[in-house]
Amino acid sequence: MALLVIASCQLMVVLDITIVNIALPDIQNSLGFSTTSLSWVVNAYTLTFGGLLLLGGRAGDILGRRRVFIAGVLLFVAASLLGGLSQNEGQLLAARALQGVGGAIASPTSLALISTTFREGPERNRAFGVFAAVSAGGGAIGLLAGGILVEWLNWRWVLFVNVPIGLLIALATPRYIRESERHPGRFDLTGALTSTLGMVLLVYGFIRAAQDGWRDPLTLGSFAAAVVFLVAFVLVERRSRQPITPLHMFADRNRAGTYGIMLCLAAAIFGMFFFLTLFVQNVLDFSPLQAGFAFLPVSVVIAIGAGIASRYLPVYGPKPFMVIGAILAAAGLAWLTLTDIHSTYAGSVLGPMLVFSLGMGMEFVSLTLMALSDVPVQETGAASGLLNATQQVGGSLGLSILVTTFGTASANEAEKQFPAFRAGATAAERLEFQRTGQLPGHWGDAVLTAGVSAAFVVAAIFTAVAALIAVLAIQVRPSDLERLQGNGTGPPPP
Repeated sequence: MALLVIASCQLMVVLDITIVNIALPDIQNSLGFSTTSLSWVVNAYTLTFGGLLLLGGRAGDILGRRRVFIAGVLLFVAASLLGGLSQNEGQLLAARALQGVGGAIASPTSLALISTTFREGPERNRAFGVFAAVSAGGGAIGLLAGGILVEWLNWRWVLFVNVPIGLLIALATPRYIRESERHPGRFDLTGALTSTLGMVLLVYGFIRAAQDGWRDPLTLGSFAAAVVFLVAFVLVERRSRQPITPLHMFADRNRAGTYGIMLCLAAAIFGMFFFLTLFVQNVLDFSPLQAGFAFLPVSVVIAIGAGIASRYLPVYGPKPFMVIGAILAAAGLAWLTLTDIHSTYAGSVLGPMLVFSLGMGMEFVSLTLMALSDVPVQETGAASGLLNATQQVGGSLGLSILVTTFGTASANEAEKQFPAFRAGATAAERLEFQRTGQLPGHWGDAVLTAGVSAAFVVAAIFTAVAALIAVLAIQVRPSDLERLQGNGTGPPPP
């Protein structure tokens, strides 16, 4: 029951990233977002989530993980309610940012609770397998749930649905999860502030570049300010007695490699869900419900990959699954670059999506185990927060890079398509172009497909880099295999 409560929270937090994806076209029409600014509906959540995860993990170590876990869930519930009631762009983005704060408090605490609740060895391996499958597969489940809610109700219910789920989790937690030992300390608020501002400005710079070009003064100013804040963050952490990010964790070669791999893979998986959702709805003309069911096989295959990895990790160690998983993910994304306006779901989307998902299932179990292997109990919150932070920051930063790539490729394709549009468009199509500023019909499909294909090229490069890091950086030591087989020490079960 403890694992069910923890996994349910993680599912709710992860699901919320993609459950909104399926509603993006409806949100765009309802509140007037542009295609490039629409990514902020995702980024407003993931940036505050990723930026404050380190502080959330530290809060659990100091104040008690169960107490902080419940507080994060309740804040997430309140923000979801406000988001569902939003009447304009600003209100929705503010609510999404507040959701990210709640998720940042709850998510690293839930991962740390697994480390301190389940004994090291097969028991913890299985628990991490479930957690990793939920983390990776929750995105596809979110697309299905979002499709159902948007089709049968409206886009606001993709946010309202968190309210009853979160309240049930908050009520069940005191009954099934024991409170962890508190470790006295102080909060590194300066570190949290500089890291969050640095990442927000960096992502904003990429989004701004997609809209206004790389020479835009505000784009260049955002990048410059991001560098200043991120350098300040590193300096603060080096001098702090109780840093939000214990830099000594990067001294371990395997853990540092794990964070690098997670950064790259998160960028790829966020991009895959974001762009394929737009493609199947706008080019293939899937309804929100059809689009949700189209992504259902992703969850099944991710669970299969996670099950394979968690079963054979004690025998072979995590490195083979990290390497093979990244190669499979890269192959799937490279396959997706072949999509065009004549592509079909069965012929061009399903196959590469399944290959990608199998690789991601293997990856998430291996990465989670490696990141928390041999971490002192008093630092499990910080370690789990750092892993989650690299995932969310990698996703936000990667998505912003991919959106920039998408915007550039789309603009180039629009220039190619415009003469044909001008020669063959009907009066109604010309009127629609004047109203929206975007090419309608098959001309618009060609523009969007060119941008999506270019984005998948960059996403495939991200996963190839992850495979290279796994080959060069990860080393499996005999002590690692002993812990995976249950021969090491670990906290007693509750």
